Amino acid sequence: MLTATASQLLAAEVPDYKRQPGVAGKITSVGSDTMANLMTFWSQEFKQLYPQVKFQIQASGSSTAPPALVEGTATLGPMSRELKPSEIRDFVKKHGYPPLVLRVAMDAIAIFVERQNPLPGMTLQEVDATFSTTRYCGGGEPVTQWQQLGIADPDYPSPIRLFGRNSVSGTYGLFKIMALCEGDFRNAVNEQPGSASVVLSVASSKGAMGYAAYGYKTAGVRALPLGETRDTLIPLTMDTVRDESYPFSRFLYLVINKKPGEPLPTLEREFLRFVLSKQGQQQVRRDGYFPVREDVLLRQRRLLDN
Repeated sequence: MLTATASQLLAAEVPDYKRQPGVAGKITSVGSDTMANLMTFWSQEFKQLYPQVKFQIQASGSSTAPPALVEGTATLGPMSRELKPSEIRDFVKKHGYPPLVLRVAMDAIAIFVERQNPLPGMTLQEVDATFSTTRYCGGGEPVTQWQQLGIADPDYPSPIRLFGRNSVSGTYGLFKIMALCEGDFRNAVNEQPGSASVVLSVASSKGAMGYAAYGYKTAGVRALPLGETRDTLIPLTMDTVRDESYPFSRFLYLVINKKPGEPLPTLEREFLRFVLSKQGQQQVRRDGYFPVREDVLLRQRRLLDN
Protein backbone atom coordinates (compact mmCIF):
# COMPACT_ATOMS: atom_id res chain seq x y z
CA MET A 1 0.00 0.00 0.00
CA LEU A 2 1.23 3.51 -0.79
CA THR A 3 2.29 5.72 2.11
CA ALA A 4 0.65 9.14 2.40
CA THR A 5 3.86 10.79 1.22
CA ALA A 6 4.20 8.48 -1.78
CA SER A 7 0.55 8.98 -2.69
CA GLN A 8 0.92 12.76 -2.51
CA LEU A 9 4.02 12.57 -4.70
CA LEU A 10 2.21 10.48 -7.33
CA ALA A 11 -0.79 12.81 -7.24
CA ALA A 12 1.53 15.72 -7.89
CA GLU A 13 2.94 13.88 -10.91
CA VAL A 14 -0.47 13.34 -12.55
CA PRO A 15 -0.45 16.13 -15.12
CA ASP A 16 -2.99 18.78 -15.92
CA TYR A 17 -4.20 18.65 -19.48
CA LYS A 18 -2.81 21.41 -21.70
CA ARG A 19 -4.49 22.39 -24.95
CA GLN A 20 -2.57 21.45 -28.10
CA PRO A 21 -2.77 23.01 -31.58
CA GLY A 22 -4.32 21.30 -34.60
CA VAL A 23 -6.82 19.00 -32.90
CA ALA A 24 -9.96 18.41 -34.98
CA GLY A 25 -12.04 15.57 -36.43
CA LYS A 26 -14.56 12.99 -35.26
CA ILE A 27 -14.45 10.31 -32.57
CA THR A 28 -16.90 7.42 -32.70
CA SER A 29 -17.48 5.52 -29.46
CA VAL A 30 -19.29 2.16 -29.41
CA GLY A 31 -19.66 0.10 -26.24
CA SER A 32 -20.59 0.17 -22.58
CA ASP A 33 -23.92 1.52 -21.33
CA THR A 34 -22.33 1.85 -17.88
CA MET A 35 -19.91 4.41 -19.32
CA ALA A 36 -22.47 6.32 -21.41
CA ASN A 37 -22.69 9.35 -19.11
CA LEU A 38 -18.94 9.31 -18.51
CA MET A 39 -18.23 9.37 -22.24
CA THR A 40 -20.65 12.29 -22.56
CA PHE A 41 -18.95 14.24 -19.77
CA TRP A 42 -15.50 13.64 -21.25
CA SER A 43 -16.65 14.60 -24.75
CA GLN A 44 -18.38 17.79 -23.60
CA GLU A 45 -15.32 18.95 -21.67
CA PHE A 46 -13.01 18.05 -24.55
CA LYS A 47 -15.19 19.93 -27.05
CA GLN A 48 -14.85 23.07 -24.94
CA LEU A 49 -11.12 22.84 -25.58
CA TYR A 50 -11.51 21.82 -29.22
CA PRO A 51 -14.77 23.10 -30.79
CA GLN A 52 -13.85 21.48 -34.12
CA VAL A 53 -14.09 17.96 -32.63
CA LYS A 54 -17.30 15.95 -33.05
CA PHE A 55 -18.37 12.87 -31.09
CA GLN A 56 -20.77 10.06 -31.90
CA ILE A 57 -21.50 7.92 -28.82
CA GLN A 58 -23.38 4.62 -29.08
CA ALA A 59 -23.93 2.98 -25.69
CA SER A 60 -25.30 -0.44 -26.58
CA GLY A 61 -23.30 -2.65 -24.19
CA SER A 62 -19.68 -3.71 -23.70
CA SER A 63 -20.05 -6.71 -25.98
CA THR A 64 -20.62 -4.38 -28.94
CA ALA A 65 -17.24 -2.65 -28.55
CA PRO A 66 -14.85 -5.39 -29.79
CA PRO A 67 -16.68 -6.09 -33.09
CA ALA A 68 -16.85 -2.36 -33.82
CA LEU A 69 -13.10 -2.02 -33.26
CA VAL A 70 -12.38 -5.10 -35.38
CA GLU A 71 -14.42 -3.72 -38.28
CA GLY A 72 -13.11 -0.19 -37.85
CA THR A 73 -16.53 1.38 -37.25
CA ALA A 74 -15.47 2.73 -33.84
CA THR A 75 -12.53 4.87 -32.72
CA LEU A 76 -12.96 3.93 -29.07
CA GLY A 77 -14.54 0.96 -27.32
CA PRO A 78 -15.67 1.74 -23.75
CA MET A 79 -15.99 -1.48 -21.74
CA SER A 80 -17.01 -2.24 -18.17
CA ARG A 81 -15.23 -5.60 -18.21
CA GLU A 82 -12.00 -7.08 -19.54
CA LEU A 83 -11.79 -8.37 -23.09
CA LYS A 84 -12.52 -12.06 -23.53
CA PRO A 85 -9.79 -14.22 -25.11
CA SER A 86 -12.07 -14.80 -28.11
CA GLU A 87 -12.47 -11.04 -28.60
CA ILE A 88 -8.71 -10.54 -28.53
CA ARG A 89 -8.25 -13.40 -31.03
CA ASP A 90 -10.76 -11.83 -33.43
CA PHE A 91 -8.96 -8.50 -33.25
CA VAL A 92 -5.52 -10.07 -33.78
CA LYS A 93 -6.85 -12.10 -36.72
CA LYS A 94 -8.00 -8.89 -38.41
CA HIS A 95 -5.20 -6.50 -37.50
CA GLY A 96 -2.18 -8.66 -36.67
CA TYR A 97 -1.70 -7.29 -33.14
CA PRO A 98 -3.82 -7.00 -29.96
CA PRO A 99 -5.77 -3.86 -29.06
CA LEU A 100 -4.52 -1.40 -26.48
CA VAL A 101 -6.60 -1.52 -23.29
CA LEU A 102 -6.46 1.44 -20.90
CA ARG A 103 -7.85 1.53 -17.36
CA VAL A 104 -9.58 4.90 -17.18
CA ALA A 105 -11.86 4.79 -14.11
CA MET A 106 -12.98 2.58 -11.24
CA ASP A 107 -16.47 1.39 -10.44
CA ALA A 108 -18.17 -1.31 -8.43
CA ILE A 109 -21.11 -3.55 -9.10
CA ALA A 110 -23.47 -2.74 -6.26
CA ILE A 111 -26.27 -4.82 -4.80
CA PHE A 112 -29.02 -2.24 -4.41
CA VAL A 113 -32.10 -2.37 -2.22
CA GLU A 114 -34.77 0.27 -1.59
CA ARG A 115 -33.34 2.87 0.81
CA GLN A 116 -35.67 1.93 3.72
CA ASN A 117 -34.79 -1.76 3.48
CA PRO A 118 -33.40 -2.86 6.91
CA LEU A 119 -31.04 -5.53 5.55
CA PRO A 120 -27.54 -4.70 6.96
CA GLY A 121 -25.66 -6.55 4.22
CA MET A 122 -25.14 -9.89 2.50
CA THR A 123 -22.50 -12.58 2.39
CA LEU A 124 -21.11 -13.55 -0.99
CA GLN A 125 -22.78 -16.96 -0.68
CA GLU A 126 -26.11 -15.26 -0.02
CA VAL A 127 -25.70 -13.10 -3.13
CA ASP A 128 -25.02 -16.20 -5.22
CA ALA A 129 -27.90 -18.14 -3.67
CA THR A 130 -30.23 -15.21 -4.39
CA PHE A 131 -29.33 -14.54 -8.04
CA SER A 132 -28.23 -17.95 -9.37
CA THR A 133 -29.73 -21.38 -9.92
CA THR A 134 -26.39 -23.18 -9.77
CA ARG A 135 -24.98 -21.78 -6.48
CA TYR A 136 -21.40 -22.55 -7.52
CA CYS A 137 -20.08 -20.17 -4.83
CA GLY A 138 -21.06 -22.63 -2.11
CA GLY A 139 -24.52 -21.51 -1.08
CA GLY A 140 -26.97 -24.08 0.24
CA GLU A 141 -30.68 -23.46 -0.18
CA PRO A 142 -31.82 -20.98 -2.84
CA VAL A 143 -32.69 -17.61 -1.29
CA THR A 144 -36.09 -16.39 -2.51
CA GLN A 145 -37.66 -14.82 0.61
CA TRP A 146 -36.56 -11.80 2.64
CA GLN A 147 -37.01 -13.81 5.81
CA GLN A 148 -34.14 -16.06 4.71
CA LEU A 149 -31.87 -13.01 4.89
CA GLY A 150 -32.95 -12.18 8.41
CA ILE A 151 -35.72 -9.64 7.83
CA ALA A 152 -38.24 -10.82 10.43
CA ASP A 153 -41.09 -8.48 9.49
CA PRO A 154 -43.83 -10.86 8.21
CA ASP A 155 -45.37 -8.00 6.21
CA TYR A 156 -42.20 -7.42 4.22
CA PRO A 157 -42.91 -8.20 0.52
CA SER A 158 -41.85 -11.67 -0.56
CA PRO A 159 -40.61 -13.24 -2.68
CA ILE A 160 -37.62 -11.01 -3.42
CA ARG A 161 -38.10 -9.20 -6.75
CA LEU A 162 -34.81 -9.36 -8.65
CA PHE A 163 -33.48 -6.97 -11.29
CA GLY A 164 -30.28 -7.06 -13.34
CA ARG A 165 -28.68 -6.25 -16.68
CA ASN A 166 -29.14 -7.89 -20.09
CA SER A 167 -26.66 -10.30 -21.65
CA VAL A 168 -24.84 -7.80 -23.93
CA SER A 169 -23.84 -5.82 -20.85
CA GLY A 170 -20.35 -6.01 -19.41
CA THR A 171 -21.93 -5.67 -15.97
CA TYR A 172 -23.98 -8.82 -16.65
CA GLY A 173 -20.91 -10.77 -17.74
CA LEU A 174 -18.71 -9.60 -14.88
CA PHE A 175 -21.39 -10.19 -12.23
CA LYS A 176 -21.79 -13.71 -13.59
CA ILE A 177 -18.06 -14.29 -12.97
CA MET A 178 -17.62 -12.38 -9.71
CA ALA A 179 -20.89 -13.07 -7.92
CA LEU A 180 -22.13 -16.35 -9.43
CA CYS A 181 -18.74 -18.09 -9.80
CA GLU A 182 -19.61 -18.39 -13.52
CA GLY A 183 -22.95 -19.98 -12.72
CA ASP A 184 -26.36 -19.38 -14.28
CA PHE A 185 -28.84 -16.65 -13.43
CA ARG A 186 -32.28 -17.47 -12.08
CA ASN A 187 -35.11 -16.95 -14.54
CA ALA A 188 -36.67 -14.65 -11.95
CA VAL A 189 -34.03 -11.94 -12.59
CA ASN A 190 -35.78 -9.21 -14.59
CA GLU A 191 -33.25 -8.08 -17.23
CA GLN A 192 -33.06 -4.34 -17.84
CA PRO A 193 -31.42 -2.45 -20.75
CA GLY A 194 -29.34 -0.21 -18.49
CA SER A 195 -28.13 0.29 -14.93
CA ALA A 196 -30.40 3.34 -14.61
CA SER A 197 -33.41 1.08 -15.26
CA VAL A 198 -32.27 -1.37 -12.59
CA VAL A 199 -31.88 1.39 -10.01
CA LEU A 200 -35.27 2.91 -10.87
CA SER A 201 -36.97 -0.50 -10.58
CA VAL A 202 -35.41 -1.16 -7.17
CA ALA A 203 -36.13 2.34 -5.86
CA SER A 204 -39.81 2.06 -6.75
CA SER A 205 -40.38 -1.35 -5.11
CA LYS A 206 -40.16 -2.09 -1.39
CA GLY A 207 -39.40 -5.76 -2.00
CA ALA A 208 -36.80 -5.42 -4.77
CA MET A 209 -33.09 -6.09 -5.07
CA GLY A 210 -30.86 -5.55 -8.09
CA TYR A 211 -27.26 -5.40 -9.24
CA ALA A 212 -26.01 -2.45 -11.27
CA ALA A 213 -23.10 -0.05 -11.72
CA TYR A 214 -22.65 2.01 -8.55
CA GLY A 215 -22.30 5.20 -10.60
CA TYR A 216 -26.06 5.10 -11.24
CA LYS A 217 -26.96 5.23 -7.53
CA THR A 218 -29.81 7.56 -6.59
CA ALA A 219 -31.26 8.74 -3.29
CA GLY A 220 -33.96 6.06 -3.56
CA VAL A 221 -31.61 3.10 -3.16
CA ARG A 222 -28.91 1.84 -0.83
CA ALA A 223 -25.84 -0.22 -1.73
CA LEU A 224 -25.45 -3.22 0.60
CA PRO A 225 -22.13 -3.97 2.32
CA LEU A 226 -20.79 -7.38 1.25
CA GLY A 227 -18.35 -9.87 2.74
CA GLU A 228 -17.37 -13.46 3.29
CA THR A 229 -19.38 -13.49 6.53
CA ARG A 230 -21.94 -11.20 8.18
CA ASP A 231 -19.17 -10.20 10.65
CA THR A 232 -16.81 -9.05 7.89
CA LEU A 233 -19.09 -6.93 5.71
CA ILE A 234 -17.28 -4.31 3.62
CA PRO A 235 -19.14 -1.11 2.69
CA LEU A 236 -18.93 0.28 -0.82
CA THR A 237 -16.86 3.47 -0.50
CA MET A 238 -14.24 5.24 -2.60
CA ASP A 239 -11.48 3.80 -0.41
CA THR A 240 -12.73 0.18 -0.54
CA VAL A 241 -13.18 0.36 -4.31
CA ARG A 242 -9.83 2.01 -5.03
CA ASP A 243 -7.94 -0.51 -2.86
CA GLU A 244 -10.16 -3.29 -4.33
CA SER A 245 -11.20 -4.64 -0.91
CA TYR A 246 -14.89 -4.29 -1.83
CA PRO A 247 -15.62 -7.68 -3.45
CA PHE A 248 -17.14 -6.43 -6.71
CA SER A 249 -14.70 -3.61 -7.49
CA ARG A 250 -13.79 -3.24 -11.15
CA PHE A 251 -11.97 -1.05 -13.63
CA LEU A 252 -13.66 0.71 -16.54
CA TYR A 253 -11.73 0.56 -19.81
CA LEU A 254 -11.22 2.31 -23.11
CA VAL A 255 -10.08 -0.08 -25.85
CA ILE A 256 -8.38 1.31 -28.95
CA ASN A 257 -6.66 0.16 -32.11
CA LYS A 258 -3.03 1.20 -31.66
CA LYS A 259 -0.39 -0.41 -33.83
CA PRO A 260 2.69 -1.25 -31.72
CA GLY A 261 5.57 1.14 -32.24
CA GLU A 262 3.46 3.73 -34.03
CA PRO A 263 1.88 6.85 -32.50
CA LEU A 264 -1.86 7.31 -32.42
CA PRO A 265 -3.46 9.96 -34.63
CA THR A 266 -3.40 13.37 -32.93
CA LEU A 267 -7.13 13.48 -32.09
CA GLU A 268 -7.23 10.07 -30.44
CA ARG A 269 -3.97 10.66 -28.58
CA GLU A 270 -5.09 14.00 -27.16
CA PHE A 271 -8.50 12.73 -26.09
CA LEU A 272 -6.93 9.82 -24.21
CA ARG A 273 -4.35 12.12 -22.63
CA PHE A 274 -7.24 14.28 -21.47
CA VAL A 275 -9.06 11.27 -19.99
CA LEU A 276 -5.87 10.29 -18.12
CA SER A 277 -5.26 13.83 -16.79
CA LYS A 278 -6.42 15.56 -13.61
CA GLN A 279 -9.28 17.17 -15.53
CA GLY A 280 -10.37 13.86 -17.05
CA GLN A 281 -10.39 12.15 -13.67
CA GLN A 282 -12.43 15.01 -12.21
CA GLN A 283 -15.15 14.07 -14.71
CA VAL A 284 -14.99 10.50 -13.35
CA ARG A 285 -15.87 11.84 -9.90
CA ARG A 286 -18.59 14.03 -11.39
CA ASP A 287 -20.28 10.94 -12.84
CA GLY A 288 -20.31 9.13 -9.49
CA TYR A 289 -17.43 6.77 -10.26
CA PHE A 290 -13.95 6.69 -8.73
CA PRO A 291 -10.66 7.95 -10.20
CA VAL A 292 -8.02 5.30 -10.75
CA ARG A 293 -5.17 5.31 -8.25
CA GLU A 294 -2.36 7.64 -9.22
CA ASP A 295 0.18 4.83 -9.74
CA VAL A 296 -2.23 3.01 -12.07
CA LEU A 297 -3.02 6.20 -13.99
CA LEU A 298 0.64 6.95 -14.60
CA ARG A 299 1.16 3.43 -15.95
CA GLN A 300 -1.74 3.95 -18.37
CA ARG A 301 -0.16 7.17 -19.64
CA ARG A 302 3.09 5.32 -20.27
CA LEU A 303 1.19 2.65 -22.23
CA LEU A 304 -0.39 5.38 -24.32
CA ASP A 305 2.90 7.18 -24.97
CA ASN A 306 4.70 3.97 -25.86
